[in-house]
Amino acid sequence: MLKSLDNLKTAFAGESQANRRYLAFAKKADEEGFHQIAKLFRAVAAAETVHALNHFRASDGALSTAENLEAAIAGENYEVISMYPPMVSEAEAEDNKRATRSFKYALEVEKIHEALYRKASELLGKGEDTPQTDYYVCPICGYTHEGPMKDKCPICSTLPEKFEKIS
Repeated sequence: MLKSLDNLKTAFAGESQANRRYLAFAKKADEEGFHQIAKLFRAVAAAETVHALNHFRASDGALSTAENLEAAIAGENYEVISMYPPMVSEAEAEDNKRATRSFKYALEVEKIHEALYRKASELLGKGEDTPQTDYYVCPICGYTHEGPMKDKCPICSTLPEKFEKIS
């Protein structure tokens, strides 16, 4: 049973990464004018999501909303405190500007994610849902905002009209 659980977690991670990788490949294929190949990448990415979610369910990965929020808070906090700071330092030491920027963007956004999850957890503790709103996500750094953006992204200065609405 323990080996199966480890295998489910490994498979979930692999399928999740494949999904993201294939979506990036699809975007590149579209940019290069290969729209059918892009469609193939998106189709296989969707199938990888099915696999990942099957593995996640089989491993009892999703618990109650309260427990899921606590897991999300812990994950975001780990990224803010333990994961990204050394990655930023190492990228800076190597003078890898692209990696430094990518890690710094993620670090700053993960702080926002943790705060959003903490707020949701606090409300859930009172038996309440979060207020009804749409979220907007910056396509460059991932900054996540409650409600429409009125100004440039506070992390990367992307214009508000570029943000993706998440309903």
